[in-house]
Amino acid sequence: MNKLAPFILAFAFALSSAAYAQDWKYDFDEAIALAKEKDQNIVLLFTGSDWCPPCIKLERKVFSDPKFKEFANQNFVWVKADFPKRKKNRLSEIQQEKNNKLAERYNKKMVFPVILVLDKEGKVLGATGYRRMSAQRYIKLLSTFDSFGS
Repeated sequence: MNKLAPFILAFAFALSSAAYAQDWKYDFDEAIALAKEKDQNIVLLFTGSDWCPPCIKLERKVFSDPKFKEFANQNFVWVKADFPKRKKNRLSEIQQEKNNKLAERYNKKMVFPVILVLDKEGKVLGATGYRRMSAQRYIKLLSTFDSFGS
């Protein structure tokens, strides 16, 4: 029985971590349908996950915060449009095309990171980028954008 204890602990940790992980969507049409079903707004993140220092800071300091993850999962449908540059992180052609179409519509200047709050129809309610603030302040900021759609 003692031999199984480390595996049980690891499994329990993985489950608890998964419970707080953001449920990123990578297909905008799927996100719109889910937002309508859940009656929630959408957060659309444009990021350069492997080359953009502010994007990386945002992931590490805000999106990985347990309170932020809990808030995020309860209040929004999350969509990530990533534009990595390193060969090893290259997206599939299909995913890259989806992200390019999102950028044509919502981020023509290709600014990174950009965080957009959208209503269930895809209308922009608010926008921000990387700011030197806590996860708690990001929660308050995104909540103000969300209230415009209510």
